Amino acid sequence: MAQQLWGGRFGENGGQTSDCLTTLNCSLPTDARLFADDIDGSKAYAEALLRAGYLKTLDCEKICKGLELVRFDWIEGWIKFLNTDEDVHTVNERRLCEVVGEVALRLHTGRSRNDQVVTDLKLWLRKGIRETITSLCGVIKAAIQQATVHIGVLMPGYTHMQRAQPIQFSHWLLSHAFALREDCVRLTELRERANIMPLGSGAMAGNPLGIDRVWLAKRLGFSAATQNSMHAVGDRDFVVDFIYYCSLASLHLSRLAEDLIIYTTKEFDFIKIADAFSTGSSLMPQKCNPDSLELVRGISSSICANLTGIMMTIKGTPTTYNKDLQFDKQYCFSSFDQLQQSLRVTEGVIRTMDVHRHQMESALSPDMLATDWAYYLVRKGIPFRKAHHYIGDVVAHAEKMGVDITDISLGDLQKICPHFGVDILNLVDYQVNVEQYNVVGGTATKSITEQLKVLSVFVTDMLKSA
Repeated sequence: MAQQLWGGRFGENGGQTSDCLTTLNCSLPTDARLFADDIDGSKAYAEALLRAGYLKTLDCEKICKGLELVRFDWIEGWIKFLNTDEDVHTVNERRLCEVVGEVALRLHTGRSRNDQVVTDLKLWLRKGIRETITSLCGVIKAAIQQATVHIGVLMPGYTHMQRAQPIQFSHWLLSHAFALREDCVRLTELRERANIMPLGSGAMAGNPLGIDRVWLAKRLGFSAATQNSMHAVGDRDFVVDFIYYCSLASLHLSRLAEDLIIYTTKEFDFIKIADAFSTGSSLMPQKCNPDSLELVRGISSSICANLTGIMMTIKGTPTTYNKDLQFDKQYCFSSFDQLQQSLRVTEGVIRTMDVHRHQMESALSPDMLATDWAYYLVRKGIPFRKAHHYIGDVVAHAEKMGVDITDISLGDLQKICPHFGVDILNLVDYQVNVEQYNVVGGTATKSITEQLKVLSVFVTDMLKSA
């Protein structure tokens, strides 16, 4: 009968635990995905033991070769779990013993599952961040593609869900791309900040066997080793940060999804979602529902719930490692997986959606020119507050007369403000008004072209460094 790693205290047979505790204690359904990271960490630690004189060269080689055979078993799906397997670490150690024999028992010298698991998770995080950034860049690239094709297409810009000013469709779409760019930046910063190695911290007091942690950190690609062993084994701040950044990215996707859902309605009809990303109704044959986007919007709630879960877990634990922290991977992997789903679907929606230029530009209305008319008076030397008041009078007069502001005669305009001239007619063209906003970050074509350039360079650099 296989023994528990901790079974000595409980008798020769490893002790008998309750079936329900055995089930609860087993984290394999979640942490099995760390198998490769656990093997990578174990190989490096074997080499560190060799350097410290606790392994002979042939034994180290035997262990490292055996670990590669264990990796192959995982990849091929040959690994079989036993009732005594509590987690991925016990599976790998048991299987290594089966492959290379008793020499495998030396691998755990000076190492605890406490520092082992947090090291594995940090190794996984590097890959998780890379994949997340790559997927974020996929959505940004899809937005760049659509924005480039549709430069010059105008639409209403909204504040408070009310028509505000004319803008370019490309400007609206890129506003979401820039939000996702910030998510990439945050994840890049986290990758550097979290890349500190906890291995060699032992259970909580450190390692007394002369393990060269600086060398070990370099060997595993970490920038440094942790400076306090108690902090290292209990630290899950990097998990909180990762889930928080996943939450923030999911919120950005949710806002984009909300915009698109609104724009696909018959009331707007600005966008048509491809059939591949739509579903129908079980009752109403005519329906074409944007379920893909509604699911993206809904997933954000689950990811935010994971953030609350990990934060409350940490809040309730005393110093160093406690078994509550076993749930960190559940929250972490769930957030990663769900965000990946959302990113793939969102990229597909954006790449395949149809943009209805006529409907967008038909939704423009003269009242949306009010701000530009105020700027017109500012250029005539009138303080903005007064100009704002004058244009407010113009809008009120138009409403009273039941006409658009562009239908008010020049004489009536001059009664409200004598600074109005014939040149006000230049500002009845939406395209002309939009092109005035050629400042960095504005909605003019020149500004949008620069935004596209900035984002394209950013994506290229991100994908190179990922």
